[in-house]
Amino acid sequence: MKIVLGSAYWPNIQYLYYVLNADSICIDLHEHYQKQSYRNRTKILSANGELSLSIPVKKFAEHAPVKDVEISYAEDWQKQHWRSITSAYKNSPYFDFLEDELRSFYDREYKFLHEYNAEQLKWIIRAFRLKKDISYSAAYIEDPTFTDLRAEIHPKKAIQNKRVAELLQQAYYQTFSDKMGFVPNLSVLDLIFNEGIKCVNNYILK
Repeated sequence: MKIVLGSAYWPNIQYLYYVLNADSICIDLHEHYQKQSYRNRTKILSANGELSLSIPVKKFAEHAPVKDVEISYAEDWQKQHWRSITSAYKNSPYFDFLEDELRSFYDREYKFLHEYNAEQLKWIIRAFRLKKDISYSAAYIEDPTFTDLRAEIHPKKAIQNKRVAELLQQAYYQTFSDKMGFVPNLSVLDLIFNEGIKCVNNYILK
């Protein structure tokens, strides 16, 4: 399967599913930047429930491509995000093993959002010990041989693929599950902090 995806900040498990099961993956940097999408936000599970973390971006021209969107550091969002992540997962089984590696994403500044997201995706691929063909577009992709997932993976859209929807409902251990039950389709951070790298096998089609 060949897929085209949008850039994503610590992508959710729906996104991870497609990465795991695709033979070829292209991240489109020339699509119009979508506000209120996963391009600059991710969802984790805190003691008070689901929490959305959003990266502020600088003002950009209407219909600007993703490749041109710059991160804003006018506020110290990196400190805020890392504090939220630490608070949510410091008691999870694998936080201590991953803390130093992941903290580095909140110590260094990146100019462009897509570059920041690309580094995280590289880390995910490496952490799960995957071998994947990932490329980044040189132009807007209109190739019909690709499965287009750019608009499908969105915070305000229901999951259309029934197989994926069912798979994401399969519960795994979460730090606050005794308080609020299982919350599906969070950031990949929730999965790896709570389950470690072995969990990847649960999302690969047999």
